[in-house]
Amino acid sequence: MSTPQLLHLVPAHEEPVAELLTQRAFPTAALPDLNPFLFLNHHGPQTYPPGNAGLPFGPHPHKGFETLTYIEEGPLAHRDSTGGSHVSGPGGVQWMTAGSGIVHAEVSTTEFMRDGGPTHMLQLWMNLPAASKGVAPSYQSMEPENLTLIEGENWRWQIISGQIDHDGQPIAGPAHSITGLFTSRLHLQKGGQIDLDIPAGRTLLLYVIRGEVQCGDHVLQPYVTPVFDRSGGKLVLEASLDSTLMVCHGEPINEPVVSYGPFVMNTEAEIRTAYREFQSGQYGRVE
Repeated sequence: MSTPQLLHLVPAHEEPVAELLTQRAFPTAALPDLNPFLFLNHHGPQTYPPGNAGLPFGPHPHKGFETLTYIEEGPLAHRDSTGGSHVSGPGGVQWMTAGSGIVHAEVSTTEFMRDGGPTHMLQLWMNLPAASKGVAPSYQSMEPENLTLIEGENWRWQIISGQIDHDGQPIAGPAHSITGLFTSRLHLQKGGQIDLDIPAGRTLLLYVIRGEVQCGDHVLQPYVTPVFDRSGGKLVLEASLDSTLMVCHGEPINEPVVSYGPFVMNTEAEIRTAYREFQSGQYGRVE
């Protein structure tokens, strides 16, 4: 069986947001995207002191894509203009379809701002094709017990969206992906090994959240994005340390991408329309 070829490793850029330590995995000059994955920010890990201002993501708009947030440490409070509201704890995930337009906030709880504590999270942006950019916005939140769990010797695999075959049985995640994305969180104990079957033709996003993983001749660590070809096949991973990884793959979307700030569309005219819609209050507000 073939093996996906690791073409190169791309370091993240340090881009703090207020007091939040942030590494931008992509887009960067070296890695504009991983089509259909548009953007990946790795926030923390860090510890906030008591009496802090909290996370700096107050109400802001989005249109034309989806977001997936991995919460590794600390709470994350989500509110949006569709009425979606949830406080996620460590190990949870939040999936938001911006679609035709939404306003949301991702902030800290009152208790976290009062007491401080650790925070560590990642946010991934996932493109939508033109035919789906006008879908109604929606929000899904899932705590660890809501994710589909597969366990093996020295590893645990949480399936968020999409499907894999395990021991001859189809296993699906609870989140609905409009574009059929496979998304997951993989935990490997030190010395643990797993073989991943990657479908040909799909873009693989494999990113180490914490720890260290051997992949062929390469050592994978946080804040570095490995770029693979789309040949598919069996990928063997072995953990040098207790590790957590983001494992995702999806079909490339072969359409023009025009992004500006919080909007991702297909043309500049659509970006201008998105701004007019937001400024006129069409996306609603966070209550």
